[in-house]
Amino acid sequence: MNTLRNKVQLIGRLGQEPEIVTFKDGNKMAKFSMATDDSYKDKAGNKVERAYWHNIVITGGLVNVVENYVKKGQEIAVEGKLTNRSYDTKEGEKRYVTEILVNELLLLGGK
Repeated sequence: MNTLRNKVQLIGRLGQEPEIVTFKDGNKMAKFSMATDDSYKDKAGNKVERAYWHNIVITGGLVNVVENYVKKGQEIAVEGKLTNRSYDTKEGEKRYVTEILVNELLLLGGK
C-alpha cells in the first residue's frame, strides 16, 4: 500500500504554454497549469460542466520532453504526488500553493 500514498493521476489539457526555468547549475524545471473536466446533472436535469485547474511542476529529464513537445491546449496524462509550499507576497501576505510534482508524463494528442 505504500505505493498508493500521495499518488495523483490526471488527464487534462494545458491551460498555458509551459514555462521553462533554468537554474544556475544548469538544471531545468517546467511549470504550467492543467485543466481537468467534470460534469454532472443538476436538479433540473441540465448537464453542468466544470473545469478544475492544477499547478504542474516537472523536473529532471522530462523537462526536455515538455520543452520540445508539449504546447498549450494539448491533452496529456501525468502521474506524480501532491506538494505544498508557501511564500510571502511583497505586501507581506502569506500565500499557499498546492502543486503536482510529476514523475511520469504521457502525450495524448494535439490541440
